[in-house]
Amino acid sequence: MDALAALAAPDMARVDALILERMASDVPVIPQLAEHLVAAGGKRMRPLITLAAARMLGDDVSAAVKLAAAVEFIHTATLLHDDIVDQSDMRRGKVAAHLIWGSASSVLVGDFLFARAFELMVETGNLAALGSLARASRVIAEGEVLQLSRARDPDLDEPTYIQIISAKTAELFAAAAESGAIGAGGGAGQVDALRNFGLHLGLAFQLADDALDYGGLSETLGKNAGDDFREGKVTLPLLLAMARTRGREDAFWQRVIARREQGEGDFTRARELIIGTGALAATLERAGEHADQARAALSRFDDGPWLRALSDLADFAVTRAS
Repeated sequence: MDALAALAAPDMARVDALILERMASDVPVIPQLAEHLVAAGGKRMRPLITLAAARMLGDDVSAAVKLAAAVEFIHTATLLHDDIVDQSDMRRGKVAAHLIWGSASSVLVGDFLFARAFELMVETGNLAALGSLARASRVIAEGEVLQLSRARDPDLDEPTYIQIISAKTAELFAAAAESGAIGAGGGAGQVDALRNFGLHLGLAFQLADDALDYGGLSETLGKNAGDDFREGKVTLPLLLAMARTRGREDAFWQRVIARREQGEGDFTRARELIIGTGALAATLERAGEHADQARAALSRFDDGPWLRALSDLADFAVTRAS
């Protein structure tokens, strides 16, 4: 992350200024609530990817700056909505917005940020970039609904889980890279390659996050280790562990996941089963495979500092969970 953030620092300063400008509203609760989440930090990874994709293809990033801000607004809106759906207590080390301002305000401010994102896209005058990010917004919503419909389902299978995280997480990574390439005037092959890079990078990041939740690295996550478990989320490490202990631990999984009847020591036991069955290692292996595919997608581009920074980002996606 450091190399990419350093390279993009001047461009990100423009993006950050634009974000602050477009968060403004005559309704005081809107900038207050939005700033609560935006100012809490976060890696700004998605807008960084938009800028890097554009910089790899040329020097004109005027469109990419607006698209990067739009990407961050979409991401922030989805976080506001996610925290309400999941009833999360914390986000980026701070109390979740819905616990301060209420769920209704959080939903509506999320809608405001979506609207701001679309205003920025329209201002670029680039219909292809608008189409990319509009599609991402729709796919993310579909992923949210699919996840909600399979919440706390111990019979969730791996293909369906990959479908969920492809929609919820990887699609915005893909659109971030794709829209940056489109905004910079990239050819069809370049745009497709960068979309593919973003898609596999997003999958690698999400699978690594799944592993981190059972690895105890709460500082890296920005949330408490075991949050996924306590919320009854069936992520890949849990899914694999349940499959590998079928017939032996069914009653335990039904109690703690399907019924969410959890007591002291249940997370520790779940973690031991996940590690002991090799489910955690298998999750990281799959994350590594997607990181490899992300790097492979960059092979059509000439070497340079932006390409190396994106390639390093694919490495970072997995090594932070190792």
